Amino acid sequence: QVQLVESGGGSAQAGGSLRLSCAASGSTYSRTNMAWFRQTPGKEREGVAYISSSGSTTYADSVKGRFTISRDNAVNSLYLQMNSLKPEDTAMYYCAANPPWFAYVGPTGKLTPRNYNTWGQGTQVTVSS
Repeated sequence: QVQLVESGGGSAQAGGSLRLSCAASGSTYSRTNMAWFRQTPGKEREGVAYISSSGSTTYADSVKGRFTISRDNAVNSLYLQMNSLKPEDTAMYYCAANPPWFAYVGPTGKLTPRNYNTWGQGTQVTVSS
């Protein structure tokens, strides 16, 4: 089973950039679909970006054109490049894993939290105006 550790969060001004990283352990990473989620206090966890084991991507409308998800299977890592940051991007960001045997995400489930069985501890992103 994959284990996940996020890093790279912090503070930025509106319009700035941050890059999040997620280090994954385990031998099945290359076969695992991955995603980034975010959550603010009192709100449900929201899917931000998804990348399949083969590299296809899906983004939430709120981040399209600003965020880029990528992965490097050679070093078991997942990334989220966040540009043109807005104050509403402030949240705790989590990486998550969807092993092929856990749940089929299909065309509409890529950003659905229940389809992911492994989560990192989260990294805080704060964007000031």
